Amino acid sequence: MSEFALQLLYTFDGTIRLATPLILCAMAGIFSERSGVIDISLEGKLLTGAFVAAAVAHTTGSPWLGVGGAILASVCMSMIHGFACITHRGNQVVSGLAINILASGLTVTIGIALFRQGGQTPLLAKGERFGPTEWWLVDLFNHVPILGTIYRELISGHNMLVYLALFLVPVSAFILYKTRFGLRLRAVGEVPAAVDSAGVSVIWLRYRALILAGLLCGIAGAYLSTAQGAGFVREMSAGKGYIALAAVIFGKWRPVPALLACLLFGFLESASSRLEGVPLPLIGEVPTQLMLALPYIMTVLLLAGFIGKANPPKAIGEPYIK
Repeated sequence: MSEFALQLLYTFDGTIRLATPLILCAMAGIFSERSGVIDISLEGKLLTGAFVAAAVAHTTGSPWLGVGGAILASVCMSMIHGFACITHRGNQVVSGLAINILASGLTVTIGIALFRQGGQTPLLAKGERFGPTEWWLVDLFNHVPILGTIYRELISGHNMLVYLALFLVPVSAFILYKTRFGLRLRAVGEVPAAVDSAGVSVIWLRYRALILAGLLCGIAGAYLSTAQGAGFVREMSAGKGYIALAAVIFGKWRPVPALLACLLFGFLESASSRLEGVPLPLIGEVPTQLMLALPYIMTVLLLAGFIGKANPPKAIGEPYIK
């Protein structure tokens, strides 16, 4: 394979890895916002999950226990959000921003108190984090030109949380469109009074949606610190929760289009580092400034109308009063 083809293949490989936390957070945002609850707190839940996962994995030596701890902590953050904006009918945007600020300060404060490393956790050993998983017949396909490289680098070699994130996309679509719970969830985000008149609790439905959102954000946070990274560093979410929320809007609150939006964001981030300084056919070497600006240019183009009109759930952001 040519140098350009190899760099492109590595870019696609990096796309999947970088898009994984976005995919999980986007599915979380879909569940929450389909129920009528604006979830700007994706960022805070992601950051909280990342810290707890690294801390638990370092303490117990098990990355899976880290995932469990991250899910529990993220669900607790979701319940705080629900208590503020569902039970007490507070402003959902303000509540979400408050959780993000709380997570930003709390992770650093607890990290300093526990590990005394400036808010970071100690580096995780090999057994304390998720390693790559090789698929079957990698050695056999390795001798096949082109296809062997694609199979080894692009399909095989990711950690378990990457495959779990991709698997949860069709699962989320199935729950939303093929189950009674999904039908009621979508209905409560559109006409909550109709759901209430049918004898179904609007409050409990929205709380369950936030529990699912917390679960997914917890897995995403665990991925950041125990799979993609080797420990927690302050503000390691780096705005990924906000990007995932943008992907939800780009995907019009549907799982598969949101997945494609996350892959696009992941590709742009991967390309900006992988293709920097690499000569491209018919173009030559791309300026560094253009590669850095590419994600923002594409975002503007998408917002300018390539995604069409995005209609959010009709009852989103409105507290329900029985």
